[in-house]
Parts: sequence; C-alpha cells; structure tokens
Amino acid sequence: MVSSSIFWLRVAACFYAVGLLHSMVVLMRRSNALYPIAKGAFRIGATLQAVAIVELGMALGRFPVDDVYQMVNLCAFLIAVLFLAVEWKYLFAPTAVAHFPLVFVMTLVAATERPAAALTAAHGKETWLVAHIVLALAGYASLILTAAASVCYLVQERRLKSKKPARLLEKLPPLATLDNLISGSLGLAFVLITLAVVLIITWEFLYSSKAWIGDPRVMFSLVTWALLVAATYLRATAGWRGRRAAVMALVVLGCSIITWRAWGAS
Repeated sequence: MVSSSIFWLRVAACFYAVGLLHSMVVLMRRSNALYPIAKGAFRIGATLQAVAIVELGMALGRFPVDDVYQMVNLCAFLIAVLFLAVEWKYLFAPTAVAHFPLVFVMTLVAATERPAAALTAAHGKETWLVAHIVLALAGYASLILTAAASVCYLVQERRLKSKKPARLLEKLPPLATLDNLISGSLGLAFVLITLAVVLIITWEFLYSSKAWIGDPRVMFSLVTWALLVAATYLRATAGWRGRRAAVMALVVLGCSIITWRAWGAS
C-alpha cells in the first residue's frame, strides 16, 4: 500500500501542476482565464492527496509523520484544504497565484520519498542540469533587474519626499513605471526560478542515489524560492507595492546570491 500511496501522490502532483501553469499565466499575461480549470484540478489533486495520506497511514499502522517527506506531504495537504475552504467561503481567488505553486512543489518533494532507480545516462543527466542552470541564471537576471528597479524606486521616492532639486535624479522614471517594472520582473523571476526548482528536484530524484532533501544547496534554493512565493503572496493579497515591494525584492536578491554561492562552492 506504500507504493500505491506514492502513486496517488504523484498523480496528485500532476493535477496540482495545472495550478502552477495558471500562476505562470497570471504573472506573465495578467490573465485568469485558466483559473476555473486550475481550481477543478486542484480539488482533484487534494482529493488524491488525501487518499495517499490515508493509504500510507493504513500501511504504516500509524499517522504518517515519520520523516520530512511525510510532514511536507501533510503540510501541503492542509494548505490545499485551507485554501479551498477560504476560496469557497469568501471567493478569495487572488491567493491562488501563490498557493498553487507552493502546494505543487511541496507535493512534488513529498512524492520523491521513495527513490527511483538511479539513471546512468550521462546525456540525459547533463541536459536536465543545463536546463536548470539556464533557467536559474535567467531567473537571477530578472531578480537583478528587479533589484535595480527597486533601488531606483527608493531613490526616487526619497527625492520626491525631500522636495530637493537633483538634476541627475530627475531623469529617473516615475514611481508608477518603476513599480510596474518591479512587478513584471519579479513575476518573471518567480516563473523562471520555480521551473528551475522543479527541475533540480526532479534531477536529484532521478540521478542522485543519496538523500538530497537535507543538502544545504537544495535548502538554500528552496528558501530563495519560498521568499519569492512570499513576495508574490503579499503582492496579491496585502497589496504590497512601492517601497515594501522594493525592499522585499532586495531581500530575495540577497538570498539568491547566497544560494548561488552555495552551489558555486560545491
């Protein structure tokens, strides 16, 4: 029944992936057209995840919280149920842009509890890794653009509040333009780094014969990604724009630098 539980969990992750696609469409195209389909797929995913948790508990003869994979699985399920309950009662759909990717990645991590047979094809291994690196670098480039726009926003805001003439700074774009640039580049960074995280999790699952979940490099990557989720969530729900968004973008960039340094040192 343990194998059956993992199977249902992986199927649930496939349904949750539709929600990930919806979030990417929202961030890149500002369109909610896919939301009804994504919400339906999310409900099916949560149902299958519940089946997986029950089957695993029956197989083990106890509540399945023995290791980090099972705890992540349970946490992802609770987040999914909480989102569906809040969305049903309050029709509070904007949080989906952050909740869908979060639940998907957590479920994907949980689904790697039972390792696959390690693959040895060097070509496939390098292809996955190169794709991850390219996406991660593109995501970091977007974060650098976000950080540059954030610094300009903070400088421009300070100049306008001080009401002191500064000819050099007068050429900076208006605050609204900078805020839109921060939003767009942060959304692009979120999409690219999310794809990079999904690829590295899959790569570790397929090609690593050791337990990867405790690898500091992977953990740094997940922390950076979690900060991006937080920034997206706060922007969608709490309306974090302007100065708060700029500061948050700089924090995410700082964490991404630490992450890149951790991978580079290995």
